[in-house]
Amino acid sequence: MKPVIVAIHCAAALVSISVHAVEIDAAAFVAAHNKWRAKAGIMEKLGYSPALAAAAQAWADNLKRTNHCRMRHSKPDGQYGENLYWASALAWSDGRKELQKVSPEQVVDSWGSEKADYDYTSNQCTPGKMCGHYTQVVWRTTTTVGCAVAVCEDTREQVWACQYQPAGNWIGRKPY
Repeated sequence: MKPVIVAIHCAAALVSISVHAVEIDAAAFVAAHNKWRAKAGIMEKLGYSPALAAAAQAWADNLKRTNHCRMRHSKPDGQYGENLYWASALAWSDGRKELQKVSPEQVVDSWGSEKADYDYTSNQCTPGKMCGHYTQVVWRTTTTVGCAVAVCEDTREQVWACQYQPAGNWIGRKPY
């Protein structure tokens, strides 16, 4: 009996570890952001900020703890910009849920894809569409980014956060 109990505890520990094993690839996040910036003609590249990453992690953890991994923006009051991304679990017909593999490129490309709904001439989004994530990614005067992820263990949902300084998306100003 004891070996079975040990095996069950070890299996539970491995599941717990895998839930928390989502690592942030800072270089991949910076590269993905800089790809979109280059497409917009912005040669000023973003750098990575451990301080912003820590703040983004604190916010993602807060969303996990208080909002069950549902997205809600923090209240930066112009101190930093923020983009959020949510990923569901992979759900199987037998009821199992697995952590979806999400890359920094997927996260940033989801925001960058909003370019299709942004009109530079009018500096507006297509009515009924979002484009503010895209404009934050390409905001010319933004110089640093920090990103994080939190995973809700029971649902295997993920919430990703990137924070930016200086903040972008100032009303009446164009991103570049």
